Amino acid sequence: MVSGRPANGELDAWFKSLMVSSSNERGQAESGGAMPTLSGWKDLPMELLLRIISLVGDDRMVIVASGVCTGWRDALGWGLTNLSLSWCKQNMNSLMISLAHKFTKLQVLTLRQHIAQLEDSAVEAVANYCHDLRELDLSRSFRLSDRSLYALAHGCPRLTRLNISGCSNFSDTALIYLTCRCKNLKCLNLCGCVKAATDRALQAIGQNCGQLQSLNLGWCDDVTDKGVTSLALGCPDLRALDLCGCVLITDESVVALANGCPHLRSLGLYYCQNITDRAMYSLANSRVKSKRGRWDTVKSSSSKEEDGLASLNISQCTALTPPAVQAVCDSFPALHTCPERHSLIISGCLSLTSVHCACALHPHRAGRALIANHAY
Repeated sequence: MVSGRPANGELDAWFKSLMVSSSNERGQAESGGAMPTLSGWKDLPMELLLRIISLVGDDRMVIVASGVCTGWRDALGWGLTNLSLSWCKQNMNSLMISLAHKFTKLQVLTLRQHIAQLEDSAVEAVANYCHDLRELDLSRSFRLSDRSLYALAHGCPRLTRLNISGCSNFSDTALIYLTCRCKNLKCLNLCGCVKAATDRALQAIGQNCGQLQSLNLGWCDDVTDKGVTSLALGCPDLRALDLCGCVLITDESVVALANGCPHLRSLGLYYCQNITDRAMYSLANSRVKSKRGRWDTVKSSSSKEEDGLASLNISQCTALTPPAVQAVCDSFPALHTCPERHSLIISGCLSLTSVHCACALHPHRAGRALIANHAY
């Protein structure tokens, strides 16, 4: 049963009061045609049903409602575009299989789990029926195999956001195949996908997914400069990249990103201990080049689309020195070391304690910034 859901008696009482209210309104109306008669819940118009379900805000109610009658099932099947089953603590696999054919117009589906339940059969059901799917969260689905990625590649080519973090059984061969079919991907989370996130896979992503804006490669420790360089060349619109724990990358990766991804706003380099000052200076210099490019193209000064790096995590990058990191901080005003905003993260780098943002020199700027942030 659905927790917090009105009992049948309460629903019937509410429906009767609705009928009385509607009858009074008809009696008070001065003129107009005959209004439709509602004899029960099953007679609710589709638009009203969808509105009620959206106000309830509980995906469990959606599932219950879809089983009331064929009319409600069809209405929800045509009107429902967003569904989450993350609340399901058990039997998520069988539940998804039973629902996939009902909700064929889904565009956003969240199947995040705390305890692995999903199997390939459920993902295959989604791929067989939900061809309009744009966003899918399969994070922590430890039981899934390459069968799921192959099914998604064939059945859901319109995917723009895919989260398969923690899906450690996927291979790079299956991921490469997916990128060949799902070329509209803009956000891809591969955190912990050690077998899938290889240099070969990153080369395929660079070749096939030119619209990619966000990629999480956290703790994918087989990734090297070769893969990141391919990514930087093929995905110039990249805005966020997490390379935390990618211990094999060096300055070459950061230099490639600085030169090839002018829109980069967030970069995670936690525990990338091969990173040196050269990488920091390349980021700082990219800011100068970016400013010059915007001036040359007479870009509107009111545009806030690109303000450079706004988040940089270099924790445990112990080879870095204060002058190089300070150069990055000075080049990107959105990077802050002050506690209130803290977007330049340098934990574990004791030699960098002298690095500071402009707020440290001009505290009144930080105050104004905080007020501006709260205003929105």
